[in-house]
Amino acid sequence: MALGLDCGGWCPKGRRAEDGVIPVRYGLRETESTDYAVRTERNIVDSDATLLVTRGAPTGGSALTAQLARRHGRPLLAVDLDATSIEDASAAVARWLERERVQTLNVAGSRASKAPGLAAAVAELVRRSLEAAL
Repeated sequence: MALGLDCGGWCPKGRRAEDGVIPVRYGLRETESTDYAVRTERNIVDSDATLLVTRGAPTGGSALTAQLARRHGRPLLAVDLDATSIEDASAAVARWLERERVQTLNVAGSRASKAPGLAAAVAELVRRSLEAAL
């Protein structure tokens, strides 16, 4: 559990991620494919909404995530932490979570190698957002 929340969702066959094998403790299920797009689409479809957090405009896999969320008609909130403070972003996310009545949230964003420190910022953003939503 991260931030006191259950983790889950899908990962590519072989549990491969940019920085190695994804630990079993995250509760991810493997897709039948090693294709990033298959995993991304499954996570979008199996959630109520997607929070996409980037530093700068979405590119690559982040742009694909936004495209797939729109294609499936799923709520999407894109947050650029280079353009929005963590305080403003967390308030916006909290309002959005309430408005969309999100129970299962897909959180996606830029690769760690493309945006160092983003994972910690996302954890802080989610923590603040959930506290504000309570």
